Amino acid sequence: MSELTGTGDGGRGPERVTMARALNLGLRAAMEREPKVLVMGEDIGALGGVFRVTEGLAKDFGEERVVDTPLAEAGIVGTAIGLAMRGYRPVCEIQFDGFVFPAYDQIVTQLAKMTHRSRGTLTMPVVIRIPYGGGIGAVEHHSESPEALFAHHTGLRCVSPSNAVDAYWMIQQAIASPDPVIFFEPKRHYWDKAELDPSAEPYPLHRARVVRPGSDVTVVAYGPTVPLALRAADAAAEEGRSLEVVDLRSISPLDLAPVEESVRRTGRCVVAHEAPVFLGLGAEVAARVTERCFYSLEAPVLRVGGFSVPYPAARLEEEYLPDADRLLDAVDRVLDT
Repeated sequence: MSELTGTGDGGRGPERVTMARALNLGLRAAMEREPKVLVMGEDIGALGGVFRVTEGLAKDFGEERVVDTPLAEAGIVGTAIGLAMRGYRPVCEIQFDGFVFPAYDQIVTQLAKMTHRSRGTLTMPVVIRIPYGGGIGAVEHHSESPEALFAHHTGLRCVSPSNAVDAYWMIQQAIASPDPVIFFEPKRHYWDKAELDPSAEPYPLHRARVVRPGSDVTVVAYGPTVPLALRAADAAAEEGRSLEVVDLRSISPLDLAPVEESVRRTGRCVVAHEAPVFLGLGAEVAARVTERCFYSLEAPVLRVGGFSVPYPAARLEEEYLPDADRLLDAVDRVLDT
C-alpha cells in the first residue's frame, strides 16, 4: 500500500465524528483502497464488534473480508500470520485488552520476529487492534494497559491515538505499514467527538505532537491520558501556570524530539499514563529525558499512573486511575523543587 496523502473518502466533507466512527471510516477507506485488507475477530461481523467499530463492514465487504472468528485469540493471530505470508493485510480485533494474553506467544515469538528470522524475505503487515485502559466500569480483564509489554519487543510497532482525527489516519497508516502494528485504542474515548476532514494531510504515524503550548511544565501523555492532561492544563491556567502538553501518539518507536525541545524550555517534565508507574512507559521517557536534557532540568522528571496492584473492581477504578488532581499534584511538586 502506498503512503497516505489525503485519501479517497467517497466525496465526504468535514464532519464531526466519534473515535469509534472515525476508526470505522478509516478501516473502510483502507479496505476500499486495497482488496488484500481483511478484518477478523470475535463478533465483528453482524454485531459490528462490542464497541461497534466494525459496524456495517460485513454488509459492505462480505464475510470473506470481515471474518467472525471463534473465541480463540491465539488462533486469530496465528491465522493472521499465515495470511500475511500469503500477501494479505489482516486487521485483528482483540475484543478487550485483557483477552490478548492467550495470543501473547504468537505475537512476540512469531509475529514480531518473522521478518528478522526470514532475513527480510517475509513481511508481516498485520495490525492488532486492542481496546485498552479503564474508565468504563467494566469487570475483570476488561480494563488493562499492557502497552509496555509489547513495546519491549523489537519487531513490533505500537501506537495509540488520543482523538478521532488521529484514529482515522493512524489506523490507515498502520494497515499500510509493512511491519506488525499493535494499535491501542483508548476505549473510554470511543465516544469523544472531533471534526474530521478526510481530505486533509495526515500527520506521520510515529511522530509526537505538541497539542497545547506552554512555558512552565512539559506534560507527556498518550492515548487515554491526553484528554486528562489537557483538562489539567486548563485547571492550571486558572492558577496562572502554563502546561505544555505533548501527545506521544507512538509508543514504539518513541519520538522524543518534541519532548526534549519542550523540556529544554520549561525545565520540568511530568509523564502520565494509566498503566502502573512501575516499569511503565513513563520510566523510559523519564530516563531518556534525564539523559538528554540533564542540564536543562530544574527538577526530577515525575511519573503519574496506576498503582502496582491488580486492576480493581469498577466501583474503585476512579481511585486507581490517574486524574487531574494527581497530575496537578505532580506539577506542583516539580514547580516547588
